[in-house]
Amino acid sequence: MSDKELRASLPDLLPLYYHRLFPFSQYHRWLNYGGVTKNYFQNREFSFTLKDDIYVRYQSFSTQNELEKEMQKMNPYKIDIGAVYSHRPNQHNTVKSGSFQALEKELVFDIDMTDYDDVRSCCSGADICPKCWTLMTIAIRVLDRALRYDFGFQHCLWVYSGRRGVHCWVCDEAARKLSVAARSAVAEYLSLVKGGEETVRKVVLSDPIHPFITESLTVVERYFPQYALLGQDILGSKEAVDKVLALLPEDVRKKLLQYFQTERNPEMRWKTLKSMAQDKRTTAKKGHYFEMEIMLQYCYPRLDVNVSKGVNHLLKSPFSVHPKTGRISVPIDLKELDRFDPFDVPTISLICKELDQPKTEKEQEDTMENENEKEAGEQRKRRDYKRTSLAKYVKLFDKFLEGMAHSRKGELLKNSDLQKNF
Repeated sequence: MSDKELRASLPDLLPLYYHRLFPFSQYHRWLNYGGVTKNYFQNREFSFTLKDDIYVRYQSFSTQNELEKEMQKMNPYKIDIGAVYSHRPNQHNTVKSGSFQALEKELVFDIDMTDYDDVRSCCSGADICPKCWTLMTIAIRVLDRALRYDFGFQHCLWVYSGRRGVHCWVCDEAARKLSVAARSAVAEYLSLVKGGEETVRKVVLSDPIHPFITESLTVVERYFPQYALLGQDILGSKEAVDKVLALLPEDVRKKLLQYFQTERNPEMRWKTLKSMAQDKRTTAKKGHYFEMEIMLQYCYPRLDVNVSKGVNHLLKSPFSVHPKTGRISVPIDLKELDRFDPFDVPTISLICKELDQPKTEKEQEDTMENENEKEAGEQRKRRDYKRTSLAKYVKLFDKFLEGMAHSRKGELLKNSDLQKNF
């Protein structure tokens, strides 16, 4: 479906999506966080982008039902989620100036393929393909490991943006309560690629190499030969080779230029470059990690640090529809990460079409069973999404929510035991 056709069909498809397919029950369960904190859900900001790019901020809702009705009335083209505020966001104009404050929000990360345009040759701008998608796989592997093992977070929800990137929502209570300074510290710790277009050498390593960098390199090394040497052919054409050589010390650059005149194989070229770096390290007193710097510059996650730093920063919601591609912003299963294909993610037109398919015998039996009951709309909707390609992603979201509920229960039991023993 072309961009023009999609735009023309969204006014018909979105009402169907929000009435019959959007997982409101799970969505509310997520953002309510067990209802532990009073007004947590109703003080959350939602922002809707409507038809013709009309942008509506500071939306908030008391209940799941209220959210559902409003979304079904407004049929947003895009949904963004903001912070939990000190007061209800939809009443922010009535609050005394200065007292309306963003208090909490998930720690979030936004990785966009356009930030890698200087190191990918297959695509540019908003375009992606299976070759460069490997960069998103590496980003998730590197960051998820660091968030879990270096920072101790447990509940990291990875979501496909619907077009050219991925988002991470770290939902642990400790993450949601982080200050702006703490968020900045986490984002800085995770940032290695520094400098704009004019900076040639964007990764500079020094002694001693931090364990986090060593761990990240272990991930990158797994993908580098297939992705960079073969897929992007970074040691193939003269232009590509010059970009790599510009990152090396002058003496090494001269030797390699000479060697490359007779050796054309990218893997052999890389092997020689690596051994030169190792030789340099044994003879020099410090530094010379240039082969590692090249791998990181070409493959390490490029974060939009400002998205992570701010508590009040808005980020596109899971299960929002991407208005340019029609793809649903779905959770990513880390167990199947290497097999995740953004082009397989269901579009709104596909799942609405799947609803029109004749019911299977099993679905007809289920309908018969419920015919005599006044079936709740929620149950009917649950059956509706199960008939579409969206089902496996909602199931994945359910699993994530179960994990959070289990942790909350464990925490409550631990606290009650402590109180008993006190």
